[in-house]
Amino acid sequence: MLNYFNRCLSDGIEPAKPLAVGYIARVVGLTLEARGINLALGARCLVEDGEQGSFEVEVVGFDSDITFLMPLRVFSSVKPGARVTPTSTSDSVPAGNALLGRVIDGTGKPLDSKGPIGHCDNIKFHPEPINPLLREPISKPLDVGVCSVNASLTIGCGQRVGLFAGSGVGKSVLLGMMTRFTEADVVIVALVGERGKEVREFVENNLGSHGMDKTIVVAAPADETPVMRLRAGMYAARLSEHFRDAGKRTLLLFDSLTRYAQAQREIALATGEPPATRGYPPSVFARLPQLVERAGNGLGNGGSVTAFYTVLVEGDDLSDPVADSARAILDGHIVLSRDIAGQGIYPAVDIQASISRSMASIVPPEHLLAANQVKQLYSRFEQSKDLISVGAYTSGIDAITDLAIARQPQIQAFLSQGLNDPINLKNSLSRLLTILEPVETMESMDEQSASGDLVDANVVEAPRRGGIALGNR
Repeated sequence: MLNYFNRCLSDGIEPAKPLAVGYIARVVGLTLEARGINLALGARCLVEDGEQGSFEVEVVGFDSDITFLMPLRVFSSVKPGARVTPTSTSDSVPAGNALLGRVIDGTGKPLDSKGPIGHCDNIKFHPEPINPLLREPISKPLDVGVCSVNASLTIGCGQRVGLFAGSGVGKSVLLGMMTRFTEADVVIVALVGERGKEVREFVENNLGSHGMDKTIVVAAPADETPVMRLRAGMYAARLSEHFRDAGKRTLLLFDSLTRYAQAQREIALATGEPPATRGYPPSVFARLPQLVERAGNGLGNGGSVTAFYTVLVEGDDLSDPVADSARAILDGHIVLSRDIAGQGIYPAVDIQASISRSMASIVPPEHLLAANQVKQLYSRFEQSKDLISVGAYTSGIDAITDLAIARQPQIQAFLSQGLNDPINLKNSLSRLLTILEPVETMESMDEQSASGDLVDANVVEAPRRGGIALGNR
């Protein structure tokens, strides 16, 4: 060591500062308390493990001279006084076309059996956020290949949308359809905190070999540590930013935002942060917008990140804290209904409870009007369904309800779609307009429209004209 310092002094080179080596003083659950190191949040260390040699940990907090660490992998054993050595790992991750068609973890390491990753660029894991005033506005529709979404909940390039559903209603299946059908240059799929078997099922059944050609899957199943689950979600968002900055139309499918929030909750509670809303610490609700705001349009080079975030609503309760927070920061939400799925209609999109906040600015007024008309008919049938099912409703009492009942088969056909049958934006709109073709009850609907029962008199007038003639914007 003395010779090293003498050489540095003779050559005029400042000697490198030795890394402080600490030790493990306490372990509680997955949280390791270390002493003797002084590192920033997010820094990496290696902890000696008698059986595995060493395992990697990340700094997640500190209290005076105690540093809280959490592992990136599940560790099997660690002894009191185990050495903690800071690593020189830089804040960079691999990104590039070599990742297309691959399944990787939150650090960029391959999980598939296709060998090592090819040459990639190293990019910063935490880039500077884009000035919101410099982002391109959402101005163009995105064809996702799903009829009910294309026609009644049109999505724009650069929009952030939540996919709200309980367990077993078909979130992953709908994501797989969007992955295969969407007109995007690159698709990034984040599988965060889901069951391990779903990773392979999603890759093989929902994506297939053709869908994987333009897709990168970042997976951190439920048995991974909270740090790895959190990192996988952020890594997927970072990859989508990288391709957007390269001018690519990127689709980010994030499954699920709820599991991402739960990973942050585990870390926050383990480091002593007090719970606030239903057991969720405040840092959870600070993390969510930081993740969501990374999607969107770029700086005018044609690149965009259109993102779909699944939100698991426990017991189909849409007032869940994570669901409530997500609705406030997203540009729309698509609700999947268990009742609709029970009728054998897939994807089970509830167009009455769903909304696209960007639709009004990216479709012609005639398209928007037609979508609202179909929603009104759908809503009127849902309101009267109990009366109809018990035979308490008599035809002729209400013309609008009569029309809703008459159009119910067309609405159900409009909502139903095969898993391998893409329906583009043009054909989706055509199917929507088919529901509004002229019927004999229009004359009686005029009277109710004049009395204010309908939201817009055009609900009557447009169908009587033989459909809505769409013009060019």
